[in-house]
Amino acid sequence: MKKYVKSTLVLVCICATISLMLAATNAITAPIIAKNQNAAANAALLEVMPDGKEFEPVDISSFTLPATVTEAYKEAGGGHVITLTTAGYSSGLVLMCGINADGTVSGTVCLASGETLGHEKTYGANFTGKNLAEAEAVDTISGATKTTAAYRGAVKDAINAATILSGGSVDIRTEEEILADNLAAALPAGEGKFTKQFITEVIEGIDAVYRAENGKGAVCVVGEQFIGVDESGVVVSAVETALAEQISAQMTILNSSVETELDLSNYPELPSALVSAAKTATGNYVLELQGAGYGINGGDEYHPASGEYIYIRVSMTKDGKIIDCLTVSQAETQGIGSVCAEEKFYGQFAGKTEADYNSIDGISGATITTNGYKKAILRAFESVKILEGGAGNEE
Repeated sequence: MKKYVKSTLVLVCICATISLMLAATNAITAPIIAKNQNAAANAALLEVMPDGKEFEPVDISSFTLPATVTEAYKEAGGGHVITLTTAGYSSGLVLMCGINADGTVSGTVCLASGETLGHEKTYGANFTGKNLAEAEAVDTISGATKTTAAYRGAVKDAINAATILSGGSVDIRTEEEILADNLAAALPAGEGKFTKQFITEVIEGIDAVYRAENGKGAVCVVGEQFIGVDESGVVVSAVETALAEQISAQMTILNSSVETELDLSNYPELPSALVSAAKTATGNYVLELQGAGYGINGGDEYHPASGEYIYIRVSMTKDGKIIDCLTVSQAETQGIGSVCAEEKFYGQFAGKTEADYNSIDGISGATITTNGYKKAILRAFESVKILEGGAGNEE
């Protein structure tokens, strides 16, 4: 029994000694390991902020930052390093961006990517030394519009995030969110659900009209003003009397517009691109056309052709001036030709005539889409000429 107790005590002493030795070793090595780990982490951060001194993780959960921001570090000199995840041609484009204390970019690298062409590996060099406005102006790369546009957007998010983390104020809402907020504020009765109206009549002084989906009125955009109008056309926003009367008069024109479908079989010479046509009581035309873009005329191993036309709606005066234009549907290459469905593209045709429609800005990296769209617009001008020449057959 005594021998057993003695053996136990010896074992306990050995274990205690080993524990003390391990604790002592850990006390010595832990700071070294931590230092090495910090050095490794700092090396990655220093890649985008070469002049950085010390970096401290930031708890981003206590800030309202752009949705792309996943991680942030504060640098001793007042700068920040931001990690962001966005989606280019594919999802999972991860970037790290250094932002100096003065709001300029110190460096940007791509940490992970599923993109196909590799431009994201070198594109970051274009942003070094640039502030927010200059970063916005960096050109996208033709043929890699989706990737480089996403990269540029992430860099802008990083600059805005650094401003917020430094105590500044930034409106990080998207353009869509800002529009939705303005519409809701102008016409609360619309309950936040609006659809942009396709304009078929010539109106003066109104840039755009958004109809409330519940039928409770509309919001007219005049410059930077959002003006609410009830279902009877009466302005409900606080504006000057003269402007209110002008808006009401123009809304009366829109509300009373009537279209009559035309029988295209009466006009055998019409271009095959024309799908349907209608005429308003005031003599304007509303045309639906097919545009043979990349979906019809393109195709390669990366972006196979869809076999689908671009469907376009155009309203035009009888003397050949475009009132409004809209891409109804399309199946062009996502992130490239699909830009034809964005208002920044098709909105350029409003106010154009056959003499100047070709001057609009094309879609970067999507020549086939752009040309197919323009050709459809040309067919719209041709169609109106033909319809006007035989208008007596419809009356």
